[in-house]
Amino acid sequence: MRSGFIAFALACAFVGSALYINLVEQPARLGLQPRAMVKEWTPSNQRGFMMTSAIALIASVLAFIDFGRSGDARLLIGAAVILATLPYAFFVIVPVNIWLYALPPEQARSDVQTLMREWGLMEWGQTALGLISCWFLGWVLVQPV
Repeated sequence: MRSGFIAFALACAFVGSALYINLVEQPARLGLQPRAMVKEWTPSNQRGFMMTSAIALIASVLAFIDFGRSGDARLLIGAAVILATLPYAFFVIVPVNIWLYALPPEQARSDVQTLMREWGLMEWGQTALGLISCWFLGWVLVQPV
C-alpha cells in the first residue's frame, strides 16, 4: 500500500501546483504588459511542464505498481487519469503554447492577452484531471478492499 499512498501524495502535489498556477501565477501574469507577460510565461511554462509531467508519470507508475499488487481498479483509474494529463497538455495546451511562443513581443496587446487567458482556462483542465485522480487514489486509502 505504500506505493499507492505515495501516488496519492504525488497526485495531491500535482493538484497543488496546478492550483498555484491558476490562482497565483496566472492572475499576476495577466496584470503585466504583453512583452513582460510572454517573457515571464516562457521559462515558467517550461519549468512547470517538466515538473508536472514528472509528478504525473511517477504517480501513475506507483499507482500501477500498487494496482498490480492489490488488483484494485480504483488505482488503475487514478493512474490513468493522472497520466491523461500528458496527452491533454500535448493536444489541448501545446497548440496555444506554440502561438504564444510564435507571437512577436510587439504583437497587439489584445492578441497576447486573449491567448494567455485561453491558456489559463485550459490549465483548469489539468487541475480537474488531477482532482479526479486524487479522488480515486484517496478512495483506495480511505476504503481499502
